[in-house]
Amino acid sequence: MALQPVVKRSVSADVFEQIAADVLSGELAPGATLPSERQLAEALGVSRPAVREALQRLAAAGLVAVRQGDATTVLDYRRGAGLEVLPRLLVQAGQLDPKVARSILEARLHNGPKVAELAANRLGKTDSATVRAALAHTVEALAAEQDPIAQQRYAMEFWDHVVDAADSIVFRLMFNMLRTAYEPALAALAPIMSAEVGNVEAYRELAAAIVAGRPKQAATTARALLEPATTALIDVLGGH
Repeated sequence: MALQPVVKRSVSADVFEQIAADVLSGELAPGATLPSERQLAEALGVSRPAVREALQRLAAAGLVAVRQGDATTVLDYRRGAGLEVLPRLLVQAGQLDPKVARSILEARLHNGPKVAELAANRLGKTDSATVRAALAHTVEALAAEQDPIAQQRYAMEFWDHVVDAADSIVFRLMFNMLRTAYEPALAALAPIMSAEVGNVEAYRELAAAIVAGRPKQAATTARALLEPATTALIDVLGGH
């Protein structure tokens, strides 16, 4: 018998997820008004405080506008939401959205070389022995690993260290959200990603360029590493 961990969530979290799913799927269009707290509580069979807490979370996520004494209005998430909604957009009703997946891949390809360039610039000018050791350790762990899913995890760990070296809060937050969106698809992506995560010499070359403080080489190596699998995945998803 295969047992799965039980996910414990609050009532307000369930309310949040249900309304967020309707907003992100388009079932609740921008400009639409939600029922009152009382009506929502009755329809969902929960307390008004739980509804209120969920609405506050939805407002903080940029999905609705809550005005005291007025109706709660659905917002256009494309204009007001942040990267935290990305995992929910990628998989909706158990289905992968090809356009969202393509966008993630494009961001990965365009941001990766820039992050590597920044890392080489900044690591080469500071004493960052910890990051240097972490890059080397991860590359060797990747080289010793044969499982394709575990290889992808080591590759993400490698990029995690590169983002640390880049010392950019914006790229760090973007990486966090892209990783959160990417991780559920590791098994499905393994066949296409195997060539990339198995290219240990390219990771070694990239780590060496970063450690040596060679930004242009780091950017070029990163693009050469990321581009083949990215192009292949975009083709699988239906092209440009």
